[in-house]
Amino acid sequence: MFNRIFAVASLALAASGPLYAAPQEDVDALRADFDAKLKSLQADYEARLKALENRVQTNEANANNARQEVAASASPPAAANALNPEISLILQGAYIDRAGGERPITGFMPAGEHAHGERGFTLDHTEVVASANVDPYSRALVNLALADEEVEVEEAWFQSLRLGHGLTVKGGRFRSGIGYQNERHPHAWDFADNSLMYSALFGEALKQDGLQLRWLAPTELFLELGAEVAKGQFFPGSDAGADKNGAGAWAAFAHVGGDVGVAHSWRAGLSYLRASPREREAFLNDINEFEALTAFSGRSRTWLADFVWKWAPDSNPRQRNVIFAAEYFGRDEDGDLLCQDDSATGGACLGLTDRYDSAQSGGYAQAIYQFMPRWRTGLRYDRLDGGSVDFGTNGAFFDAVDFDPSRWSLMTDYSPSEFSRFRLQLARDKSLQGDPDNQLILQYILSIGAHGGHKF
Repeated sequence: MFNRIFAVASLALAASGPLYAAPQEDVDALRADFDAKLKSLQADYEARLKALENRVQTNEANANNARQEVAASASPPAAANALNPEISLILQGAYIDRAGGERPITGFMPAGEHAHGERGFTLDHTEVVASANVDPYSRALVNLALADEEVEVEEAWFQSLRLGHGLTVKGGRFRSGIGYQNERHPHAWDFADNSLMYSALFGEALKQDGLQLRWLAPTELFLELGAEVAKGQFFPGSDAGADKNGAGAWAAFAHVGGDVGVAHSWRAGLSYLRASPREREAFLNDINEFEALTAFSGRSRTWLADFVWKWAPDSNPRQRNVIFAAEYFGRDEDGDLLCQDDSATGGACLGLTDRYDSAQSGGYAQAIYQFMPRWRTGLRYDRLDGGSVDFGTNGAFFDAVDFDPSRWSLMTDYSPSEFSRFRLQLARDKSLQGDPDNQLILQYILSIGAHGGHKF
């Protein structure tokens, strides 16, 4: 490059020089001056190039040091991570005006204990929830229900995060994925009390101690399939029926859904549950109006269908929205029923064991309308079909029941924020034959701490 510069400069000097020949000493002096300036320019160029190379090397070294510092300050392996779960506390309470005493659903085996008719000021159970990602591969949650002198483990499970192919595994104690409302905790209900359907089927909700596998299909239309195997100690199962190797209950469910335009979305599902209770105890009123202790052993099979439709103008549910939900079930149970001998204490049963067959159904439909931000109103109708119940020879100790329990509920609630809700609910309850009840409930629900999103 410098040779080309020298040649060009020489030609320029030759072209601009005088027409006459310059003395040799002038030419030599000019050449010496040119060489000196060229060497100075070359040295300056090399110095600048060297400085630039030094700056590049310095920047690369600083970048490497920064990367090493970031790596050093990153979280250590999961085994050494400090415990940092999301923790929340759910407070629920109410003032209840209704008939007192126990109010079982007429014609249906009580799912656990009778429904208690608490009234006046009451503190519902308080929930304590802690959850966190264990590592990049799994997540864990525990939900404790606190009541007077009692602590109950509502849920305690782990869930996989990176199986891929749309698969998720959950293990431990969890709310089953069947139906629509089953996975919702009471603080997420749209009404202050449970639907008659779930009260008759499970008491509150079906819990499983076992494993659950879900598969989400890679399709534009939402499609989810799931299966569960469980110990089966919760109603409609029993502790005795779960006391064995293997599974005492299993369930399967399928959900499909999608969007209709930008304002509408929907989901529909079918579920099946099978349990094998043994010596499942329940109290039934006999012909002497005495609470007779019974024990059922056999098979319990339940089908559920659910449907949900949501509307929000311009896909913005914060302003206005409508949610319509309906579920229907059919349950068949067959096996043997023991009615323990209580004749000595005034009961009618004589300790006989004979067949028991029942086929019952029912459901609910509800609509919730948020007519302005923070304000909602809702209407729910519950109805159960007592169906057919055959007690065998024990039928002589129980009155025949021809009654379909029902209930209307109307509510309005106000939510100052996503962490609080205050609700007024009125109901006309005809779930207990011969004793209709007008009910009023004033309820509050407060959430402290992390508050995860609710399911669809």
